[in-house]
Amino acid sequence: MKISREDVLRVAELAHLGLSPEEIETYRDQLDSILSYIDKLKELDITNVEPMAQVIFAPANPATGASHPELREDVVRPCDVWGPILSAAPDAAKPFFRVPKVIDR
Repeated sequence: MKISREDVLRVAELAHLGLSPEEIETYRDQLDSILSYIDKLKELDITNVEPMAQVIFAPANPATGASHPELREDVVRPCDVWGPILSAAPDAAKPFFRVPKVIDR
């Protein structure tokens, strides 16, 4: 086992999670499986694999030259829905929602 009970408790503390003893053991097993899988991936020979900046890298249709017709153009559009949304909020100070403090540290 790569992950100890104390490791799980430390992560839970950092995430402000209260875990039952059963959950601690469940998460320890799950985290251990994840790390074991990562170790398995580290065994792969990737010396001839070219690094990629993004997953989609080849034209979808080389004949037309269209890069990816399934992806829309990234265009800035006005979004003026904040007014009605804030007016429906119980405690708002435009342009923000006011919420109770949740972090004590």
